[in-house]
Amino acid sequence: MYKIVRSSRLYEQIVQQVEESIHKGAMKPGDQLPPERELAQQFGVSRTAVREAVKALHEKGLVEAYPGRGTFVTDGTSYSMRQSLDRMLKIGQPEGSGYLAEVREILEPEIAALAATRVDDEDLASMREQIAIMDSARKDPEAFIEADLDFHLALAEAAANPLILSLIDSIVGLLREQRMGIFQVEGGPERGQYHHKRIFEAIEHRDPAGAREAMKGHLRQVREDSRRAPKGQEA
Repeated sequence: MYKIVRSSRLYEQIVQQVEESIHKGAMKPGDQLPPERELAQQFGVSRTAVREAVKALHEKGLVEAYPGRGTFVTDGTSYSMRQSLDRMLKIGQPEGSGYLAEVREILEPEIAALAATRVDDEDLASMREQIAIMDSARKDPEAFIEADLDFHLALAEAAANPLILSLIDSIVGLLREQRMGIFQVEGGPERGQYHHKRIFEAIEHRDPAGAREAMKGHLRQVREDSRRAPKGQEA
C-alpha cells in the first residue's frame, strides 16, 4: 500500500503518504492504522520514525490514538471541536465547566438509551474491559481515569452514529481534570463505578429506559462529587 521512503526527515514523507491515502478515500474515518511494527516494515523505516509520524498526524487532527485499542483515522471534526471547546472553557471559567455539564446531561442519557438498542458483542466487551480496569485501578488515578473516559467513548461507539462519536470524543478529553478531582473525593471512584455498572447492566439487557436513568444518576453523582473536589481540581 505504501512506498519505501528515503529522506533525512522520514516521518514527514510518512505523514504525506498517509494524508494522501485519507484525502483520496483509501482510508476513511474509523479505519484503524496498522500496528507500529507493521507500519515500520511497510515504509521501510524505524519505529521511531513511525511514532513521529503518528504524533504529527495526531497534531493535524487526522488520527486519534486510544490506549489498548489502537490508532484510528478521524474526519478532523472531533479535533477541531475539542480545540474550540478547550478555548471556550479556559476563557469562560468557571461558567464554562457548568455549560459542559449541561451539555453532557442533555446528550449522554439519550446516547446510553440509543446504545442499548444498537449495542453489539464487541461494544459490550469493550465496556466490560474498561469496568474491569477501573476495578483494579483504585490506587492508580491515571489508569482509572483513562478507563473511565474510554467507557464513555465505548458507549458513544455503541450508539453507531459517527456524529455522536465525534461529539463525545470532543468532550471526554476535556474531563480529565474533573475526573482527577473526583478521584480525590472520598468514595468518588466507588460511586462512579456503581453507576458505570448500572449503565452497563441496562445496556447489556438492551433496556433503553434503564440505561437512560442510570446515566442520569451517574451525571448527578459527577456533579455532586465535583463540588466536593479539592480546591483547584473542580470541573
